[in-house]
Amino acid sequence: MSASPLMPVYSPSPADFTEGRGMEVFTRDGTRYLDFIAGIATNALGHCHPKLVAALTEQAGKIWHMSNMYQTGLQRELAQKYVDATFADVVFFANSGTEAIEACLKLTRKYHSANGNPHKIDILGFEGAFHGRSYGAINAAANPKYLEGFGPALPGYQQLPWGDHEALKAAITDTTAGIIIEPVQGEGGVRALPVECLHGLRALCDEAGILLIFDEVQSGASRTGKLFAHQWSGITPDVMAAAKGIGGGFPMGACLATEKAASGMKVGVHGSTFGGNPLAMAVGNAVFDEISTPEFLQHVNDMANHLGQALEGLKDRHPGVVIDVRGKGLLRGIGLNQDPLPLRKKCFDRGLLVGNAGGNVLRLAPPLIVDQEHISEAIGVIDAVLGEAAAQAHAA
Repeated sequence: MSASPLMPVYSPSPADFTEGRGMEVFTRDGTRYLDFIAGIATNALGHCHPKLVAALTEQAGKIWHMSNMYQTGLQRELAQKYVDATFADVVFFANSGTEAIEACLKLTRKYHSANGNPHKIDILGFEGAFHGRSYGAINAAANPKYLEGFGPALPGYQQLPWGDHEALKAAITDTTAGIIIEPVQGEGGVRALPVECLHGLRALCDEAGILLIFDEVQSGASRTGKLFAHQWSGITPDVMAAAKGIGGGFPMGACLATEKAASGMKVGVHGSTFGGNPLAMAVGNAVFDEISTPEFLQHVNDMANHLGQALEGLKDRHPGVVIDVRGKGLLRGIGLNQDPLPLRKKCFDRGLLVGNAGGNVLRLAPPLIVDQEHISEAIGVIDAVLGEAAAQAHAA
């Protein structure tokens, strides 16, 4: 019998976290850690932000759940905020990034079917992508590690080299329905797609009459210094998935779309029992009101600049270990010439929580409330860990 009643699909650290405040989290024995991964870019406002605690507590005393058979004003209120702040005309609320992606994929095929082109089903994606863990999502990304053991791949999905415009152009056919991409890859190595590539994607989709889908589950919620990362480019998608930070740690996802793209989404073609429930909407409204202000966005940009300079300093000091610094805003990666997992563990042992990503990348995604003191502390830990790695490599 297993030592734990939990299904063994994770490999968590041995620490048992019981409390969090702002940028800090504490284990059952009181050990303090500086959080620079934010629940994988999810705790946008840190731990136990007073406004989020107040919003959730107040709503918990009112009503928790009604399902989407009935209306709640909180859904309409939050949807309108995102419509006013983005390209979108309509919003569908879900519970996670995976569910948001599923809604985007279904919407894309339904759009073409509703407009007399049911043969247009193919979704073009990119190597290194991560779109979630559902069957549709793992096929959209087609990472062999996540597909293995789950039967044949679903038809209608194709992956292309990341950033190869000519390969993408050649892959578009009469059966292509849409293109899905992360403006800043997370799991795939914290790679930011150049602005000119985003413009090229928009032009290709317009020319072919297909939909452009952005996965901003990780890069959204003001993480790059704008509400969504694609807004730096000046172009817009037709449909977009958002999650993680938009709920500030409360499970929440959303599919945003133009009225045209969503023209096939009629009553009964999609749904969710818990999506847009009053608890999530109360927290989501509170999160939006915080992360969308000019002052907050300026803070993110200021801290992103400070972090970026500090990371470049690490690269200069440890050229034998650090290959490059990548990412955007407060979603950053340190490209290494070795497996990042041992270095991530050494950071943990020194009281710093960081993540890792594909391509031997140490991933940083701190809560957006981070300040210069926090950055200095984190950089000090990473500096020491990289120094140890360099010394070991030299000794070998």
